[in-house]
Amino acid sequence: MGMRRCGSSLVVGALIVATLCVAVQAQDVIVVANEDVSISEVTDTELRDLFTGSRTRFHDGSRAVPALLKGGPAHEVFLHHYIGGTSDSFRVQWRKAVFTGQGAAPREFASEAALLQYVAVTAGAMGYVSHLGTGEKVKVLLVRSTNAKGSKAPGQ
Repeated sequence: MGMRRCGSSLVVGALIVATLCVAVQAQDVIVVANEDVSISEVTDTELRDLFTGSRTRFHDGSRAVPALLKGGPAHEVFLHHYIGGTSDSFRVQWRKAVFTGQGAAPREFASEAALLQYVAVTAGAMGYVSHLGTGEKVKVLLVRSTNAKGSKAPGQ
């Protein structure tokens, strides 16, 4: 009986991973910033550096304040497309940076609405969402690829 239960758990786990992979491939994210941010695009490398703490300023020299979702499909897509690694490895990296005094972890939000509200009122703030409603007080940043694939506009 123990072997059957273990096999069932493995099958269920494999199905969850497969479903997540399909969701990651099927969905895209929109990178947003406070309306007062002067830039209109970032490279994928700059985006990774800003969200991993390697950089604290946009390429124009202005301060960048990254904001994260705590989890969910948009968070997983963002990590997959721009950061690499898993949500757990990303959190471990930030915990290590905070513990060693090399940085302060970005604010995390339970919902896209809360993240958008924070970005709208915080100078230099940037984040990511799965979609934007009408009337959002944020600007969309174009993410330019540093490889041969070209720019990534929202929804592509």
